[in-house]
Amino acid sequence: MQGRLSIERMCVLAMVSRAGFYRSLQQRDPDVEEMELRSAIQAIAVEHRLRYGYRRVAAELRHRGFLANHKRVVRLMRLDNLLALKRSGFVSTTDSDHEFEVHLNLASRMQLSAVDQLWLADITFVRVQQEFVYLAVILDAFSRKVVGWALDRSLAAQLAVNALQKAVSNRKPPPGLVHHSDRGVQYASVEYGKVMDQHGMVASMSRVGQSMG
Repeated sequence: MQGRLSIERMCVLAMVSRAGFYRSLQQRDPDVEEMELRSAIQAIAVEHRLRYGYRRVAAELRHRGFLANHKRVVRLMRLDNLLALKRSGFVSTTDSDHEFEVHLNLASRMQLSAVDQLWLADITFVRVQQEFVYLAVILDAFSRKVVGWALDRSLAAQLAVNALQKAVSNRKPPPGLVHHSDRGVQYASVEYGKVMDQHGMVASMSRVGQSMG
């Protein structure tokens, strides 16, 4: 964002292409252009829960107007720890690109009357000066308050686990609480499931392509 206008909106108003804007930015201020590119890569990685390899990321970047060849995309993904995760973090699979169990969406049919009946979990990234960190958040759906969170430089499953453990420590919810998330590997992982089972939580997941809501 530049002031209150996004780069995409400024390009529309100035009647220039995004590719032309980033080409000019790369010539004028290569450090800023690289941070914008890294930010876009981070967004794609989070949106697609690490299911995109560097080729698909590069294709999505071109669609968004960035000029970046595969070699550059690989370098930046390696810099931000977005390549090794697919090898070391999780198993590749069937539904939602992992072999872990996927659960029905229970949250959509719930009528809430108190706190600690339904928690919503999600992950995003935060740009901090010259690097990025990932933020995992647990939100109580009734109060709309954050009950647990964790920050890390990696998107590995432990990030989400740490946020859930903090939420449990803060709230000490009774058994039967419904935990709702997307179908990302962090939430479907064995490690995450163990924590939920220890505290009697019931898993709920959004359908593919459906927002958390």
